[in-house]
Amino acid sequence: MEKLDSLREYKEKRKFDKTPEPAGIVKSSAGKLIFVVQKHDASRLHYDFRLEIDGVLKSWAVPKGPSLNPKDKRLAVMTEDHPLDYADFEGVIPEGYGAGTVMVWDRGTVEGAGDPLDKGLEKGHMSFILKGKKLRGDWSLVQLKGRGDKNWLLMKKQDGFAGEEDVLVSKPDSVLSGKSLKDITGN
Repeated sequence: MEKLDSLREYKEKRKFDKTPEPAGIVKSSAGKLIFVVQKHDASRLHYDFRLEIDGVLKSWAVPKGPSLNPKDKRLAVMTEDHPLDYADFEGVIPEGYGAGTVMVWDRGTVEGAGDPLDKGLEKGHMSFILKGKKLRGDWSLVQLKGRGDKNWLLMKKQDGFAGEEDVLVSKPDSVLSGKSLKDITGN
C-alpha cells in the first residue's frame, strides 16, 4: 500500500459523523518516533500495539497483551494503519467497526535497533527500543511465515526491564487520563 493511500482502509471502516475517532492524515510526529498501546474492550478485550512508521501508526491487535517476560511470545495480528492523532484517542466507539471502549494504556517513544523500522517491517523482523511509562527496553516483532502475512509475534528481549511482573494486572489504567476502562465508559 502506498504511503499516500495508507489510511484508506482505516477511513473506509469508520463513519466519522458517528464515531469520536480522529479521521487524521498521513504526517510525521515532531521529533522522535512514537508508540502507543491501547487497551480496547471490543467484542473481546485486547491490546492494540502501534508504532510510528512512515507517518502513520502501523498497528497490531495483541489478544493477550504485551508481556515483560521474554519467555512469552504474544500473537500480534496486523491491522489497518491508524493516523498519528489516534495515539491520544480515549473514548467509546459506537456500534459498528471496533465498537467498544479504548484507553491509552501506554505510550512513549520508539527507536529502531539495527534496521530502521520501515526496513524491518519489509523484512518481517523488527527490533526496537521502547521508552514508555510501562513498556521499556528491547522488543521485537517477528512475522510468522506460512501463516498469513498478518500474523506476527511480539516479544520482550532479555534486558534490565524484563521480568515476570504481569504489568497488565499491576498497571491496568490509562497513562493519559489515569482512568480505568469502566471510568472511560462512564458506567
